[in-house]
Amino acid sequence: QVQLVESGGGLVQPGGSLRLSCVYSGGIFSRVPMGWYRQAPGKQRDLVAHVTTTGTSHYTEDMKGRITISRDNAKNTVYLQMNSLKLEDTATYYCNAFPPSLAATLEWGQGTQVTVSS
Repeated sequence: QVQLVESGGGLVQPGGSLRLSCVYSGGIFSRVPMGWYRQAPGKQRDLVAHVTTTGTSHYTEDMKGRITISRDNAKNTVYLQMNSLKLEDTATYYCNAFPPSLAATLEWGQGTQVTVSS
């Protein structure tokens, strides 16, 4: 069974940076496109970026230009580098497979909380 463990969140001031990590276990990571999703309080969980099995990245407009998604297939890990963070980026961030329809078949991890506050 696939397990996803996110880490790297925290409290950061506006304009700050964080690097999130997600370790994937229980499956063949290198064959799975991966995404980072986020869920703010009272809102639905949305995709913010995804990376193909060969490392090509795609971003949604919300955070485009401020984030970089990458993966290390040797470490079964996907990363999200976030820069120039804004108050509205406060959310719980999750990794999972891409597309969302595939993610829905897997168990979500606990996520990692990112709080942007002055």
